[in-house]
Amino acid sequence: MASASRRKFSPQFKAEAVQLVVQNDRPIVEVAGELQVNPGTLGNWVKRYRQDNPEPVQELKPADHARLAELEDEVRRLRMENEFLKKAAAFFAREQD
Repeated sequence: MASASRRKFSPQFKAEAVQLVVQNDRPIVEVAGELQVNPGTLGNWVKRYRQDNPEPVQELKPADHARLAELEDEVRRLRMENEFLKKAAAFFAREQD
């Protein structure tokens, strides 16, 4: 069986393909199909781009800090309630025996 020769892509082609995915939030499979490129290959190009160009971390606004603190308090309270309910369920299960 004859092996197919590998296609070579220019850096400009790779960059433009990656930009179609990154800037337009389009699926890799869709863009790869349009460009007749293997989705795995395009995925590797996108992954390498994102490693080399991480998105800047956005700072939280004061309102976001307050909301985050609220949510953390609620999570803490709900975890405590959940633990209590687990213990109560175990207690009543023992009482049934």
